[in-house]
Amino acid sequence: MASTFGKGCHLHLIDGSAYIFRAFHALPPLTRKSDGLPIGAVSGFCNMLHRYVEGNTGPDAPTHVAVVFDKGSHTFRNDLYDQYKANREAMPEDLRPQIPLTRQATEAFNIACKEIEGFEADDIMATLACRAREAGGRVTILSSDKDLMQLVGDGVEMLDPMKNKLIDREGVKEKFGVPPERVVDVQALAGDSVDNVPGAPGIGIKTAALLINEYGSLEELLDRAEEIKQPKRRQTLIEKREQIELSKKLVQLDEDMELPFTLDDLEVRDPDPEVLLGFLTQMEFRTLTKRIADGLGVQAPVIPDTTPEGANPRDEDPDWPAIDPERYETVADMEALQKWIDRANERGTVAFDTETTGLNEMNCDLVGISLCVDPGQACYIPLTHRGESGEGLFESKELTEGQIPLEQALEALKPMLEDPAVMKIGQNMKYDAKVMARYGVQIAPIDDTMLMSYAMNAGLHTHGMDALAERYLSHTPIPIKEIIGSGKSQITFDQVPIDKATRYAAEDADITLRLARTFKPQLHRAKVTRVYEGLERPMVPVLAQMEMTGIKVDREVLRNMSSAFAQKMAQLEEEIHELAGEKFNVGSPAQLGEILFDKMGLEGGKRGKTGKYSTGADILEDLATEHELPRRVLDWRQVSKLKSTYTDALQEHINADTGRVHTSYSIAGANTGRLASNDPNLQNIPVRSEEGRRIRTAFIAPEGQVLVSLDYSQIELRILAHMAGIDALKQAFRKGKDIHAMTASEMFNVPLDEMTPDIRRQAKAINFGVIYGISGFGLARNLRIPRSEAQGFIDRYFERFPGIKTYMDDTKAFAKEHKRVETLFGRQIHTPEIGAKGPRAGFAQRAAINAPIQGTAADIIRRAMVRMPDAIAGLPARMLLQVHDELLFEVEKGAVDELIGVAKEVMESACDPVVKLDVPLVVDAGQGANWAEAH
Repeated sequence: MASTFGKGCHLHLIDGSAYIFRAFHALPPLTRKSDGLPIGAVSGFCNMLHRYVEGNTGPDAPTHVAVVFDKGSHTFRNDLYDQYKANREAMPEDLRPQIPLTRQATEAFNIACKEIEGFEADDIMATLACRAREAGGRVTILSSDKDLMQLVGDGVEMLDPMKNKLIDREGVKEKFGVPPERVVDVQALAGDSVDNVPGAPGIGIKTAALLINEYGSLEELLDRAEEIKQPKRRQTLIEKREQIELSKKLVQLDEDMELPFTLDDLEVRDPDPEVLLGFLTQMEFRTLTKRIADGLGVQAPVIPDTTPEGANPRDEDPDWPAIDPERYETVADMEALQKWIDRANERGTVAFDTETTGLNEMNCDLVGISLCVDPGQACYIPLTHRGESGEGLFESKELTEGQIPLEQALEALKPMLEDPAVMKIGQNMKYDAKVMARYGVQIAPIDDTMLMSYAMNAGLHTHGMDALAERYLSHTPIPIKEIIGSGKSQITFDQVPIDKATRYAAEDADITLRLARTFKPQLHRAKVTRVYEGLERPMVPVLAQMEMTGIKVDREVLRNMSSAFAQKMAQLEEEIHELAGEKFNVGSPAQLGEILFDKMGLEGGKRGKTGKYSTGADILEDLATEHELPRRVLDWRQVSKLKSTYTDALQEHINADTGRVHTSYSIAGANTGRLASNDPNLQNIPVRSEEGRRIRTAFIAPEGQVLVSLDYSQIELRILAHMAGIDALKQAFRKGKDIHAMTASEMFNVPLDEMTPDIRRQAKAINFGVIYGISGFGLARNLRIPRSEAQGFIDRYFERFPGIKTYMDDTKAFAKEHKRVETLFGRQIHTPEIGAKGPRAGFAQRAAINAPIQGTAADIIRRAMVRMPDAIAGLPARMLLQVHDELLFEVEKGAVDELIGVAKEVMESACDPVVKLDVPLVVDAGQGANWAEAH
């Protein structure tokens, strides 16, 4: 029978998987009341299909349509390369039972539903698109998947349904830098970390496009790779040719599949009202059932109320408008500003974001503020722009016209921003809170989308706004480089034209509000509401205040130390040269490698791709167990790092106005909940060496005050004793024994009164090493002893404390089953790499073993920090720094004892009332004129 599909026909191909994941991530959890079946993704999917059907009428409506799905995880590409898509996250458990329901939903709407075992949906769509094009028809692919862009052209176009943006040949060129027919060549070179396509190491999209445009095709490039002038790139293309060619096979779509159906089978058909309403009734979708029944002109079936108690009925169908930066409002006068303030007060929630002249909250200037009260309803309030919109940019002290005076705008905004009845939502709100605090506005209360994501997904992905928008909203925000440029031509935000600034800034607020509405209900589903509300959100004002306070630093002390370190380096260089028998540049890895491996003939030398020996710290640590020269080089590098990273660099970080150093803490950096200190990093100042400890003498108390350090004593060992149920360790902690001496005595059969510092040091290294799953190899490096001796120590340790091995095995098993581990306070640390093979396996397992211990310790000190401001509010004291298990305070001399008493009580009771440890938490206190004396 002849096909009826031909010229004049219009085929729509819908990426079913994209619809599903969009629906799942964009909506809060929803369960069917009758049986508790998860149906949130099905609800969103049905609403999207309904909007699609309603929106595709008229002369340009499709004549044929299919929703195409992936079927199974194994395809022919896995046969080509077993690591293909090996990094993909496991499907969420509450999504799994919804997948077959989305197929039923498609069929209920009477839309063709297609999937084929062993092939990806992209291959099916590629084959259908090519056949439709050959038959003279037109094709629109509803997807934003970059892999499908290779099909665009000659009657095939793509439509991003989330942005309602058409992607044609020019759109593909804008994305990849090449026309559609060369997209696979670029992808083969650039690879794909999401799908685990290897590509050519070190070559990204831009470089790949330049190469393909220059040589015409991937094959021509590879054949002429010897002509490439850049040595590393030339070597990569030659050595990795097979890998690159394999990558092309992985990204090339199959355009000629055998299909068990024809284009005619995809003809548009009206749904059967009885079938469609029956399915929606079965799912208990009250809102959508009524809407569709009204549209069909029939009586809606009666469905019992299935809205969960406390849920927002709107959750079932959040019909958000597309993100459109062209629709945002520029607020240029007080009348317009007051309307936005009134709307924020009325709504009780508002997304808030600042634009500034820089990234340092302590010295940047406020340029403008953006607000969003509902998805799609956002504005930008320019305050101090100095460039003229539409007439180029220039440096000027004159403010651009059409802006509300800064003080007047802040005076109007301040009551709303400080109103406890209005929730202010931000992305990395600590930054904005610090900026506004410098202008006399104390923003509260706050919600933070970055921290919501972190509470749910630590270990799975990063938590920056752009990444979250792409992942959860299927939207790519306007890049900041597009607004301010980069490199030498980069400008500050106050030089950006206001119309351009509005599109960028208001979009940020709009995205932030949408992310908050997406994440907030999911916190409960992920069972991390308590973590977010108790450990993440309250940290924002605490850390903001600590960072603004800063710590006083003596510049002269740093100068003197830099000079002393320079002399020490010169002395070590002389010793190294004497050991080597000749002078050479100690800071040159190439020269050092030649000395160690060519001249001295030490074992373990490995040449890299450039032909030079590797002399990284790991190599030198191994060699240091057997030879003095690499030990001295390690010492030289340590002193060199202290000088460059601390005594030299810290001088540059002293704030000219305060005389203090103001570090910035990353709340959502480490997967375990540990805070990270940046710009400058004050957590990594070495304290094991005398030189490292000396650096702390530069951190001083102002006149009339002292620094007080309070430090948890062996907190991770105490947590291990509790979690692993090790009675010997628990008893020792309860009796206040020296745990390292006790361990040494137990392991090495040495009476406590005969304990030597060296034996105790070894026991201490093993105690802490075991927590991190250290190997004999690693312990040998730490103690600079032979590996066999180190492994013997670890073996005896496990024999003496068998509970530790049981804890480790149980933790690894839990991680492998659930792809995560948990702290005692419910923090979830995801372990997607736990099933990895090869070198990554050991690292992933060690990380999983340590994460519940280190994470619980991080949770404990967070709980203490959150409670501390109220506890010391009546004292002349300020909390300055957190360094892992230590808190540092600045206090008037007369109040030291009172502060220590109050702070110790807060820290030692930080677990109460959530967790009851089997061992006591003990805090050591110290005080002094500088940090070194205090700790």
